[in-house]
Amino acid sequence: MSSDIVSGQYRFFDARVLRSRRLGPTMVRITLGGEQLRAFTSGGRDQSFSLFLPHPGQHAPVLPDRTGEGWFAAWRAVDESERAVMRSYTIRAQRREPDELDVDFALHGDLGPASRWAAGAGPGDRVVLLGPVIEDNRSVGFRPPDDTDWVLLAADETALPAVGGILEWLPPHTRARVFVEVPNAADIQDLDAPAEAEITWLVRESAAPGVDGPLLAAIRAAELPAGTPYAWIAGESGAVRALRRHLVGERGFDRRLVGFSGYWRLGTSEEQLLAEKLAAATG
Repeated sequence: MSSDIVSGQYRFFDARVLRSRRLGPTMVRITLGGEQLRAFTSGGRDQSFSLFLPHPGQHAPVLPDRTGEGWFAAWRAVDESERAVMRSYTIRAQRREPDELDVDFALHGDLGPASRWAAGAGPGDRVVLLGPVIEDNRSVGFRPPDDTDWVLLAADETALPAVGGILEWLPPHTRARVFVEVPNAADIQDLDAPAEAEITWLVRESAAPGVDGPLLAAIRAAELPAGTPYAWIAGESGAVRALRRHLVGERGFDRRLVGFSGYWRLGTSEEQLLAEKLAAATG
């Protein structure tokens, strides 16, 4: 996002935790607020942003420079035990007057830095966001063409906030087939969706996540509508790749009409994934 800051599409925002609410055994909703969020402009759907969090014992995230392209290099130069924890998240909802953002966190069993912060977050805790100031920004991935006949959404719990945002954005009479895998039955949420959307909840329970979870099997067995589809898949990287192969190779979906994103990878920690992304960004 360095060049986008220079071009004026993104900027940094200081914010504070207003409140926290558990949505289920593995999901917590953090509501952020602050005067600077008046300029934050979400494009809705699966709008992502970068969230910077403090380490335990810090009163605020350590971001030494927020100016232009230099911020990333300055952040990288700080010891990783001190510099702000950086993660990508989805805006679940945005409200005005007062300016508030809801961000849903999946609480993984290993409780990495971001999950640990979310589990203990309380009013007044300080964070920094790097997000859009224009609605039509490149951090919105869900973009079905105008001639789409129906939409397929497939996700695990980590992408559930994006699924909720997408369903609320869809026009009222959009045909949609939605498959969401969650760890426990208590993680199932009430989602606002078009009348013609069919939502299938898949409870993992003792099954392993990823390719061995119920999501891939359910879609392979599903009878899908006719017509031109647009698919959006997000969640564990291995399952996302397998689903994309199935849709393109076995179902005949146009690969250009299958949006996909690996939010996490089985057997890999948040820190390992971040290290890979940083290496790719500077390689």
